[in-house]
Amino acid sequence: MKFNLRGAIVTSLSLQIILILLAPIRKRLSNRWIIVLTWLAYLVADWVADYAFGLISKAQFAGGTSESEADANGDLLAFWAPFLLLHLGGPDTITAFALEDNELWGRHLLNLLLQLVIAGYVFYQSLPSNKLIVPTILMFIGGTIKYIERTSALYLASSSRLQGSLLASTYTGQNYHKLMEVYVSMKKANIPASFEIPELDIESIDGEKHVENLNDREVIKAAFFYFTTFKGLLVDGIISFRERNQSMKFFSSRNAKDAFRVIETELNLFYDALYTKAAVVHCPRGYLFRAISIGSIITAFALFHVLNKHGFHEYDIRITYILLLGAVALEFVALSMLIRSNWTIALLGRSKKRHICSSIGSTFIEFLLIFKYVGSLFTLHILHARWSKSIFQDNLIESRLRKWRKETEKLLGLIPLPELFGNLKSGRVVKYSDTLGEFIFNELKRKSQYAFDPKSMIEMCAARGEWAIKHTKTKRNCKDLLPFIRVDYGESLLLWHIATEVCYNMDKSTNNHPREMCKVLSDYMLYLMIKQPGMMSVVAGICQIRIKDTCAEMDVFFTDIADQSEQNKTKEKACECLLNAHQHVDPNDVEGVASKSVLFDACLLAKELYSLVEDKWDIMSEVWVELLGYAAVHCRPFNHAQQLSKGGELVTLVWLLMAQLGLSEQFQLEGGKLIIQK
Repeated sequence: MKFNLRGAIVTSLSLQIILILLAPIRKRLSNRWIIVLTWLAYLVADWVADYAFGLISKAQFAGGTSESEADANGDLLAFWAPFLLLHLGGPDTITAFALEDNELWGRHLLNLLLQLVIAGYVFYQSLPSNKLIVPTILMFIGGTIKYIERTSALYLASSSRLQGSLLASTYTGQNYHKLMEVYVSMKKANIPASFEIPELDIESIDGEKHVENLNDREVIKAAFFYFTTFKGLLVDGIISFRERNQSMKFFSSRNAKDAFRVIETELNLFYDALYTKAAVVHCPRGYLFRAISIGSIITAFALFHVLNKHGFHEYDIRITYILLLGAVALEFVALSMLIRSNWTIALLGRSKKRHICSSIGSTFIEFLLIFKYVGSLFTLHILHARWSKSIFQDNLIESRLRKWRKETEKLLGLIPLPELFGNLKSGRVVKYSDTLGEFIFNELKRKSQYAFDPKSMIEMCAARGEWAIKHTKTKRNCKDLLPFIRVDYGESLLLWHIATEVCYNMDKSTNNHPREMCKVLSDYMLYLMIKQPGMMSVVAGICQIRIKDTCAEMDVFFTDIADQSEQNKTKEKACECLLNAHQHVDPNDVEGVASKSVLFDACLLAKELYSLVEDKWDIMSEVWVELLGYAAVHCRPFNHAQQLSKGGELVTLVWLLMAQLGLSEQFQLEGGKLIIQK
C-alpha cells in the first residue's frame, strides 16, 4: 500500500512537469504525437491524483507496527494530501485540452468539493497530535487556491459565460428618456442642441507615427486592445460598425508583416483565455491569490525543513522533499511565465496617467521585453513562436499515383485503426512564408476598400472567385472562367485544385512567386477539405462524394493511359495527358447525373487557364485567396478556436485578419438600420 502511494504521488508530480513542457508546445507545433501525449498526460494526471487520494484515505486505517509510527504516518499522509490538490489544480499553461472541457466546469466544481472534503477528513484524522499541522494548513491553502483557479478558468471560458459577459458589457446604459427631455427643453428655449456619441478611445494604439513598423511593445498593446474588442467573434457576437472602422483604419495603415504579428499575438491571447488560467490570474484578485499561494508553499517548505522529523521513515522524508521542491519549482516556473506573459506587458501598458508610476511601469515593460528576448536565446525557439507556421498539404493527383504495398494494405485492413494512424501522420508540410502572407494581406486589403456599405460587405463575404476574376489586377477579360466559379463551393474548389496542379506541372517557370503560392494554397485547401472537414463543413456540401467519384475516374483514366513503365506514371506525364484529353462533348452529357466527378471539367478549366500564358498565375492566385477567405468567413468560430490548441491554421489567421479589415458577417451597422450576422 505504502509503495503504491509513494509511486502514485511521485507520478502525479511528474505528470505536472510533463504538462508544463508539452502544453505550450502543442499550440506552436502541429504534431499529432505531441497532441496525443498532451491528451494522455492531461487525462492521466487527474486520474492518478484521484487514485492517490483514495490510497491516502485507505492507508490511514492501516496504521503501523507501533502507536508512534502510526501517528507519524498519519501526520505525513495528512501533509501529502494537499499536494494532490495542488496537482489537481494543474499548471497555468493548460486548464482545458479541448473546448468541450470548458463546458464541464460543473463536474470539476463537484470534484473540487469532493476532494476538499477528503483532504479535510484526512487532516482531521491526524489531529490533535499532528506535528506538521502548520505546514499542512499552509499547503492546504496553496492547493485549494490552485484548484479553484482551474475551476474558475474553465467556468470563465465556457460558452454560456462568454456570451453572458459579452452581453453584459455591450450597452453602456444611456438614459434615452432623460436625454430627450433635455433635448426638447433646449429646443423650446431656442438653444442649439445636438448629441454626439463618443468615439472609441483609440489614441493609445493608433497613430501615424507607427505606420512603418511596430516594435514588440506596440504589437502586444494593439493585440490586447483588439482581443478585448473582438473576442465576441468566438461566440458569434456582433461587433459595432464603429469598432470595425477603427480596426480597418489601423490594419490598412500597416504592412503585412506587422499586421500578421498583431493577428498572431491576438490569437495567442484567445488561446490563453480559452485553454489556460490567464483570465483568472491576470487581474488584481488573481495576483493577490497567487501571492498567497506562493507564500504558503514556500513557508510550508521552510517549516518542514526546520521541524523535528523524528519518527518519520527516511524514504518518506525524501519523498516529501521531492514533493516540496517540485511544488516550489513549479510555482517559480509559473511566476516566471506570469511575469513574462503578454498579458502582463499589455496590462502594465494600459495606464495613461503621466506621473512617476507610469514611468516606472514603462521601464518595467522594457525590462520584461528584454527578459523575453534573452529567454528566447537560451531556450527552444518553439517555446517563443506564436504558432506553428505549418501549412499542411494534400494533392489529389499525387495520391492517385502513389504506389502502396499490397501487404501493408492487407495488414491495415485486418485492424480498425488505419484511420487513426492516418490522422496521426503529419503528412507533407510547407512553412509559412512572409511572401505568402504579404500577398494574402494585400489582396484582402484591396477587397476591404470595396466594402463600404452593407451591400458591398455582403458581396465581399460571399465572393469565392467571381469577384477576383471580374476585378483582376491583370485587367484581362476572363469571362470564360466564370462558369467554373458559379458552382457549389466544394465543386469549385476541386475544379481549381486539379486545374492548378495540371498547370503547375506543365509550366516549369522558375522564380514565379504567384505560381508557388497557387500550389501551396491549392494543396492546403484540399487538405482542409479531406483531413479537416470540420473547418469546411458549412460550405463543403457533397464534396466528399465528388472527391470519391473524381478519384475513381482518375484511377480509370491513368490505367488507360499508363503502361507498365514508371516513366508514364509520373505527375508530369499524368498532367500532360489530362491537359491533352479530348473533350468535344460536355462530360455531364456522357457520364450522366449519377457521376459527381469533376475530372474532365477541371481539364477544361486547365486548358482555359493555360491559354492565358503569363497572366494565368496572377489570376489563379487571386482566385485562391478568395476561395481561402470564403472558407475562413463561413467556418464556425468554434472550429477556429479548436485549432488554436493544435498549432493553429492559416485559415484561422485569415479569418481574424478579414474581421479586422471589415470583411465579416458579424458587424452591426450604424443607426441600427441593419444587422449582418451569420
